[in-house]
Order: sequence, then structure tokens, then C-alpha cells
Amino acid sequence: MVETKREIERKYESHTEGDALPDLSRVPGVSSVLDRGVVHLDAVYYDTPDGRLAADKITLRRRTGGSDAGWHLKLPVSLAEGIRDEIHAPLDQESPGHPKPPAALTGLVRSRTRDVPLIPVIRLRNARHLRDLLDVAGEPLAEVSVDRVHAERLSGSGGGGTEGAGGIDAGDAGGTAEWTETEVELADGGPPELLDRVEDHLREAGWRPSRAASKLARALEETASETQADQPGQPDGADPSDGADPSDHPDPPGRPGRRPGAPAEPEPTPDGPAADHVLAYLGAQRDALVELDPAVRRELPDAVHRMRVATRRARSVLRTYRSVLDRTVTDPIGVDLKWLAAELGADRDREVLTARLTAGLDALPPDLRAGPVGARLHSWSESRRGDARHRVVAVLDGERYLALLGRLDALLAAPPLCAAATKPAEVVLGKAVRRDRRRLRRRLDEALGRPPGDGRDVALHQARKAAKRLRYAAEAARPALGSRARQDVARAKRLQSLLGDHQDSVMARHALRDLAAQAHAAGETTFTYGLLYGREEHGAAEHEAKLTADG
Repeated sequence: MVETKREIERKYESHTEGDALPDLSRVPGVSSVLDRGVVHLDAVYYDTPDGRLAADKITLRRRTGGSDAGWHLKLPVSLAEGIRDEIHAPLDQESPGHPKPPAALTGLVRSRTRDVPLIPVIRLRNARHLRDLLDVAGEPLAEVSVDRVHAERLSGSGGGGTEGAGGIDAGDAGGTAEWTETEVELADGGPPELLDRVEDHLREAGWRPSRAASKLARALEETASETQADQPGQPDGADPSDGADPSDHPDPPGRPGRRPGAPAEPEPTPDGPAADHVLAYLGAQRDALVELDPAVRRELPDAVHRMRVATRRARSVLRTYRSVLDRTVTDPIGVDLKWLAAELGADRDREVLTARLTAGLDALPPDLRAGPVGARLHSWSESRRGDARHRVVAVLDGERYLALLGRLDALLAAPPLCAAATKPAEVVLGKAVRRDRRRLRRRLDEALGRPPGDGRDVALHQARKAAKRLRYAAEAARPALGSRARQDVARAKRLQSLLGDHQDSVMARHALRDLAAQAHAAGETTFTYGLLYGREEHGAAEHEAKLTADG
């Protein structure tokens, strides 16, 4: 079982002699300070040999001592504001002397680690002096700690070392470092503005915001020089005794072709080659898949939808810009992207349809709701739900999905460029966007030229797909085409919204026919289903009229 809490904290280091804190009871809003004494913490941090978690500002540790001993995974929410989600798992059910990160946490980083093992990379021993800032009622507002930290870089395995936290063998230890820092963590319900007021007092006493985002980041930096001198060519945190060739995993998932800490790739320029724009857009979608993976597993709001959109964007840009990237490489990737979007979308479509039908029912006056419509709608939805979350997680843990991420990495690291790839972006991308614009116009005219009925509905759905394709193509081309691409994006979004509402109405009417048939078979009145069907039909006609006017 795991628990999650939102962590809002700031870190400081002293730029003066000593590490004494000012009188924090003078901070506005703080009534008193409770000294809780010193606790001793011992933590071992895990990462891949090439530092994939550290590259994405993620920490995974096993800690003993203190009130929250256990495994902790910290995922960034807003690094600028010091906000992270901390996910905690207990220490029970470990093999003595051979602790391994629990599956409940390793699954949340699998989009980064793939099949690369997690090894111990840093051990931190910390004497933590704790103080609580209290309000007038004696309730905690924030926790302030002064940490005296000893950091030791581990080789991850190997004989002859000393036993560390949880029985981990430090092996041939690398560099060490020591420092003192202060952490200020907001308590649950504490006012965020308190952090600014505490910072003012700390600054007056000579404390400054820490240069490192976390203790692990600082430890990796300050223990690196000695280790790298002893082991030339080894990536930070690598185990020189494990026999692995660093080239086996040359590129962390965050950015292909880059090592952790390397400068970010420059943004494509308007007068640059077409490939720069296509690859930048495709890379952003690959990054979105990687970053949204743990959010989907945690069932965070809108995560599945956003991941599905990233999947569609990636597939769309591969299809539109076939003159830039070799189809023999990209077409199989496109097939897998289509598969992933379908897997992510199955339960999402049910949720959207259920919400639409429920909203339509709620909008009716009570005297028009005849029969147990709400209960039947709920049962209908639940019967189609199945075990959606377990299905999605199984997909994300499956070999096909992980292989897809690997193929996207490989494509971005060594792009299969065609002749048009090196030509000016404005020329190549502009031609492709114009082609998608014509496709949308053609499909929309064809759909609206059909008589009302199933044939028109299907044709309008195809036009919706064309609107999405134009939108994503124009998004990728926006740095090169400027205002022209922005206009295409705006118009495609507007049409996509209208066509999406129309398609939702089509699906709602299919569902209402199904529900009405079930109700009739059970001897219930079908009046309300017919009324909702009529409203959906009227709404669809309005959407079609707007589409005609827009054209």
C-alpha cells in the first residue's frame, strides 16, 4: 500500500559563518516555535546507471530513522515553486539484507527506466534538528529543519564494502561531501505566503536559496569529481564493476542524444531546416508520454486524455510530414501509436458519453423524467467499465508500449531523414499544411453535401479527423510559418470542437436507443429516452448549421 502527499518546501544554504537560525517566532503569523530535537536519518538513493531519474528531477530512496521511514518516490509538480508529490511505501516484506524498490513505486518510473535496473547511487546520513512553527492555537504551520548532511557516492554493488542503510553494501565508495542546509516545509493547511515571510528572516540571517533542487542533486554534484577522476568515462552513478557497456543505454528518455545535465536542445528557428521543427514537435510528444505515464497510473484528473492527445499528435505529425521522415521507419511506429490511443481511449470514451447523458438527464424538469432512467444509465455505464485502470496499467507495463517508447527514442536520436528534411522549413512545412488544409475542406464539403443520416455522420467524423490533423500539423509548423499557422490552429480547433460535439451526439443517440430497448424489454416507459434523443438530434442539426455557416 502506498500513500501520497503534496510536498511544498524550500531549501536554503548558509553564506555566513555558522548555521544558526534566526528567531522564527518573530515571523508574522507565527505564535511560537516548538523544538522537537534531533533525529538521525539514513537514506540510500536509487537510479539507473546513466542517471535517468536524476535527469528528470525525480528521487527514489529508502530511508530509515525518523517518523516516515520507508521508501519514498518524489515526482516534481512545480520545481520553481518547490512543489513535489511524495509517494511513500513501507519497509515491510523486504528480503533481509537485499532491499529492492517496491513494484508500486518502480512502476511509476518505468517510462524512464524501461528495462534498465535501478541501483544504489548515493547514501545520505543526516542529523536533522526539527522545529515546528505554530499558530496561536498551537497548530503547525510549517516544519523547519537544519540538516547536517554527509553524502557518499556508492558503486551500487561489489564486495569489500561496508554495510550501509538497510544492509546495502556500499562496495568501492566514491567521493564524499558534507554540508549544512535548512528546509522549510509547509504543513497541511499552512498558508503558502508563510514561506515568503520565513524566507525574509532567513535571508537577514545569511541564508540563501539552495543552488540544488534536492539533497540528491547536490550530492551527485559534490561527489562527482573524485569518482570521475577514478573512473574516467563512467556516467554519474554508474557501477564500474557491473560489466555494462554505457553505450547499451546511451540516451536517457528525457532527451535523446543528451546526458543528464547537458544543455537543452535549442528551439528550431524559422529559417532552419524542416527536420528541426518536425523532430522538436515529435520529441515534445514523446516527452509528454513519458511524463504522463505515472500520472495515468495514479489516476490523476485528465491524465489519460492528455496522454491520448500526445499519442495522436505524434502519429499525426508522422503522417503529415512523410516527406521529412522515411515512411519505412515511421509507418510501423504510427501503427503502434494508433494502438496506444485506442487502448487509452476505451474507458475515456465511456466516461465522456456517460457524463453527457447524465448532464442531459439532469437538465430535464423532474416531471419529464419518467421511469428509473438514472439508475439504468448508471448500470449501463458500469457494465461497460470493466476493470479499466488495471487494463491501462497492463498496457503501460507491456512490452509493446515500452518498445514503442524505445522506437521513438531511436527515431529522435538518429532520424531517418528524407531529401526534404534539409530544405527550408517554411517551404516544406507550408506545403504539407496546405495539403492538410485542402483535405479538411474537401472532407467537410463532402460531408455537408450528403443528406442527413448515418452516411453524413460518418463523413463528418472523417472531417473531424482531418481537422485534428491540420491542427497538429500547424502546431508543429508554427515557429516557421508564424501567423498563418496560428490561424490554421485556431480554425481547426473551432471545427474540431463543433465536429466533436456532433460526434458525441451521434454516440449519445446510439446509446439512448440501446437504453430505450433495455427499458422497453423490462416493461419501463421509454418516454424520457425519446425526449433525450430528440434533444440530441436537434443539437446535432444546430452543429451542422454552424459548420455550413463557417464554411
